[in-house]
Amino acid sequence: MERRPGVPRLLREINDRAALELLLASGPLTRGQIGEMTGLSKVTASQTLARLEERGLVEVVGEQAGNRGPNAALYGVIASCAYVAGLDVGPDSVTAAIADINGDIVGEATASPNGHDDPVSIVHNAVMRACRSGKVALSRLRGVVIGTPGVVDPRTGDVRFSFDLPHWHEGIHEALARDLRRDVTIENDVNLAAIAERAKGAAQGVDDFVLVWVGRGLGLAVVLGGRLHRGRSGSAGEIGYLPVPGVPLAEDVKATPGRLPSLAGGLQSLVSSEAVTELAREYGFSADGAAGCVTAAVAAGDAGDRLLDEIASRLALGVASVCVVLDPGLVVLAGEVGQAGGAALTSRVEEAVARICPIRPEVVVTGVEGNAVLRGAVLAALDQAREEIFAS
Repeated sequence: MERRPGVPRLLREINDRAALELLLASGPLTRGQIGEMTGLSKVTASQTLARLEERGLVEVVGEQAGNRGPNAALYGVIASCAYVAGLDVGPDSVTAAIADINGDIVGEATASPNGHDDPVSIVHNAVMRACRSGKVALSRLRGVVIGTPGVVDPRTGDVRFSFDLPHWHEGIHEALARDLRRDVTIENDVNLAAIAERAKGAAQGVDDFVLVWVGRGLGLAVVLGGRLHRGRSGSAGEIGYLPVPGVPLAEDVKATPGRLPSLAGGLQSLVSSEAVTELAREYGFSADGAAGCVTAAVAAGDAGDRLLDEIASRLALGVASVCVVLDPGLVVLAGEVGQAGGAALTSRVEEAVARICPIRPEVVVTGVEGNAVLRGAVLAALDQAREEIFAS
């Protein structure tokens, strides 16, 4: 029997992946454009698109008028070929978002614990409500990423401990996967905010940066060489425990059932939301919460300068410590205090850091709008889903 020459399977997979990645990144394209941008011949590009159409991944979405001859068909990714879920878990509520393969949010829901302590039931409720909102069956989810405060053990995927989530413990990761009947990833919330920052915010195109999150506590995400650095135990970035001269050391930091660990001691006792609110009262600002106080200080002009200077000097202690070790070049301030302070705060932090260490990083406010943790969770889930599609 005569053997017909053909494209080896591996090469077909490479071509399919290249075309699909291009369509996801660039939107609808003609066969000719796909060939030019991937280096594929017209015949190979046609075969590739035919395979992707057969798999239900791409379809003709329109036409592009040409100078001569018939219009060229435009191919685009079928948005409904896969869905993902991203979640932002906090002590008072859980927000879930469902996105299609293009990253467009099609459903979102927020669920309250309402006295329930079981993480599995709380997450399940939020995911199901979001699925119903987007009219997406749970079985169609190809990726689920959950953002939580606290330390996530990279070896087990479980939350080792968290100030605000004492019921998240060893075994929850497996229980969630069993309940949702699919792989689940739990990730530190500040790490997810950094993923969103690099994709959609102030760190686009930056390979080395740190994100400082000032909220209920104090968190840090480290991105080196374009990759998150979590550390051996997942504790990289727990800057709140940084010893600071004149401030008691953080003690009793481990959570036990029925009891939250202490937030006292270390850098977090100087620049957490609670600390900023107390400091603001000393300077005559008594708005609701830390963000309200900082916003009021920025609006007050000269009257708010002293408060902003003090917050910046406190933050600079942590930022300088990170910079002399990592020299990241870019520091992004996020969380409620960072966002409220804006350029008025970032410029002060940059100056304060330059005064106390030999490195002057660029300090900027977050560029991610809305819920950065939720956005990062969706982006991380999309990476997983797309990788699964590429590899299938």
